[in-house]
Amino acid sequence: LPILGEVWGAMLLLCLCFAGGRALDNGLALTPIMGWLHWERFMCETDCHANPHSCISEQLYMQMADVMAMEGWKEAGYEYVCIDDCWLADTRDNHSRLQPHPKRFPSGIRKLADYVHSKGLKLGIYQDVGNATCAGYPGSFGHYELDAQTFADWGVDLLKFDGCHFGTLELLAEGYRNMSLALNKTGRSIVFSCEWPLYEMAFQKPNYTEIRKYCNHWRNCGDVTDSWSCIKDIVDWSAAHQDMIVPAAGPGGWNDPDMLVIGNFGLSWDQQVTQMALWAIMAAPLLMSNDLRTINPQSKKLLQDRDVIAINQDPLGIQGRQVFEIYKFVLWERPLSNGSFAVAVVNRLEIGQIGRA
Repeated sequence: LPILGEVWGAMLLLCLCFAGGRALDNGLALTPIMGWLHWERFMCETDCHANPHSCISEQLYMQMADVMAMEGWKEAGYEYVCIDDCWLADTRDNHSRLQPHPKRFPSGIRKLADYVHSKGLKLGIYQDVGNATCAGYPGSFGHYELDAQTFADWGVDLLKFDGCHFGTLELLAEGYRNMSLALNKTGRSIVFSCEWPLYEMAFQKPNYTEIRKYCNHWRNCGDVTDSWSCIKDIVDWSAAHQDMIVPAAGPGGWNDPDMLVIGNFGLSWDQQVTQMALWAIMAAPLLMSNDLRTINPQSKKLLQDRDVIAINQDPLGIQGRQVFEIYKFVLWERPLSNGSFAVAVVNRLEIGQIGRA
């Protein structure tokens, strides 16, 4: 097997082996969620005059919903269209309610949610546990119940809850618990996406038993970027800490290694295959961050691969593990509900030489 430059090879194999639940109270995310999230590709672009096709506006999400409904994404399982940071106005309204930016979201979030729902899809939105979001817009601190009810009134289906400006560790944990309870209190089914352990990790070992009691999935690592070095760092961190994080994962709650950057600019084809393979093995939420309007056919086919998605969505819900590494070849495996295993073989060689599998 020839190995060139910075390429890993990855392949998924199904091996028949003789091998041999804990849902949250909200009954959601019994398998890892799938969808699209704007952040890695579109960041906090708010200049719609200079960048009308890539700014954070209602037009962006309506267009992504159109593509997801028309080009096979919904049928493949991708159902959430998710707004990240920078959708908000600079201040709350006169009733202390959150409000979208009036020029970039002139129709309001309720109308946007109705549009996304009309396509058979679901809408996700972003907020922060602290008094400001990471980009400096109004946060939810002191307004958890009000904000949860606002999202429910708007018809939101998922909340990504960041951890910037959290204050103390006690306030961080209290904020995530309170927002989770507030969302459930609304009576609307809203997936709760947390970054609780990411912000706690620098100070103390996260209590994953408590975290999965309140969250449907949770981030452990920093933001993914469109680079191979970042993907490797996330994978290596996940392998090094698998004894801590894998037992927490299962139906209703998942470790989130962050977005799929397949179809962007920074990964070679083999690197894109590797990310898709390992995110499936790790039972990760499959949230793409790319431009579905212009994605290349090869990357689209990979992201819509039904066999790989079936592994990711396996109802047994056991996260895969790195089993061993030998001569830069790494074996990952994940038990599946039919008694078989999904196996990913990853070639970690990154120099120009001949390797043998």
